[in-house]
Amino acid sequence: MSADVTRAEICAVACAELFRGDGEIVAAAVAGFVPMLGSRLARATFEPGLLTTDGGPALSAEPVPLGRQAEEIEGWLPFRDHLWLVLNGRRHVVMGPSQIDRYGNSNISCIGAWERPERQLLGARGGPGNTLLNPTSYWVPKHSARVFTDKVDFVSGVGWDRGAHEIRAVVTNLAVLDFATPDRRMRLRSVHPGVTVEDVVAATGLELAIPERLPETRLPDAVELRVMREELDPKGLREREVPS
Repeated sequence: MSADVTRAEICAVACAELFRGDGEIVAAAVAGFVPMLGSRLARATFEPGLLTTDGGPALSAEPVPLGRQAEEIEGWLPFRDHLWLVLNGRRHVVMGPSQIDRYGNSNISCIGAWERPERQLLGARGGPGNTLLNPTSYWVPKHSARVFTDKVDFVSGVGWDRGAHEIRAVVTNLAVLDFATPDRRMRLRSVHPGVTVEDVVAATGLELAIPERLPETRLPDAVELRVMREELDPKGLREREVPS
């Protein structure tokens, strides 16, 4: 890995790539600073038709720096209109799973048995509608066997084996994973520079499909680095989620 590029910046570019080809739909990166930065980076570079918000109901005329409100408002997206977009598949959401299994079923509701959980989490919230009706991706800032598990304790968002619309990919601090296998089982797509396949396997609690030839996740180019560092995240909030 280049000494000039941080792991957080590699993850942000991997998150930006999630939105490549999406066109004019809403990017709902609700899982943290890095996917939010990725969605705005995609719009600022290769996906100009993507619709991004300022984190609230304002559709911004330009990608907004993290932590700021939009100064130029392109339109308003109240909750009822947001739900219409969800129902009609006009949104790509990036969620953060507490658990995820080999087919992309995710859990954000509880750890342990539903009747007597060890830990109570957020609840299913929008997980069912997101995964049944919209392209859905996931962001995991700390790749571990506690998150990547053979079976989730509760299905909050459905996976490929339960009729998901499209579970596109999972970006973590170690790698990018997708479901591009005949049986839609989780596959290792790339490892980040400085990470080995063995590192990923050791941190994963399920069996991954691993291609014979595995590329490294691409580095950001000079334009992407400038946009991230000078325009979209000058305070370096991305580094809080993925420390170098």
